[in-house]
Amino acid sequence: MQVFEAAPASSIQSSEPARGPRWEHFAHDADIGVRGWGSTPAEALEQAAHALTAVVTHATVAPRSEVSVSCSAPDLELLFVEWLNAIIYEMAVRRMLFGQFTVQIENGRLKGTLWGEPVDVAATRPGCRAERCHLHGPQGRSR
Repeated sequence: MQVFEAAPASSIQSSEPARGPRWEHFAHDADIGVRGWGSTPAEALEQAAHALTAVVTHATVAPRSEVSVSCSAPDLELLFVEWLNAIIYEMAVRRMLFGQFTVQIENGRLKGTLWGEPVDVAATRPGCRAERCHLHGPQGRSR
C-alpha cells in the first residue's frame, strides 16, 4: 500500500477508517497536511487530491468540466507535491473546485485529469483557499 503525506502528525479528519483507498487530513503547525492511501502510487495521489479539496469545502463538487494537467519530478515524493500544486494552480486560475481525479504515472511524469465546477460560494461554501503544497518530514512510503 502506498502512503503519501506532507508531514507526520495526528489525524484530524479522514475519508474513511477502513483499509483501501482513502485520504486523511492532519495538523501541522499553522498548516494542514494531507495524506492519500492507495494500492498504487497513482491511486494514493488521487486520494490526496480528494483530501486537498476537502480542506477547501465539505460540499460535493459536481464533475461539470474536465481539466488536464501534467507534471514531472525525479521521485514520487516530489511528484506528490507537484501534483497538488498543479491542482491548486488550476483552482486559482480557473476559479474552480475539483472533486474527481485520475492519475497516470510513467517514468516520473504524471498525467492527471480533474473534474469539477466553478466556485459557487452559496453552494460549495468554501472555508479557505489552498495556496501551495510543500514537503515536511518523511513523505511517500510503501507499507
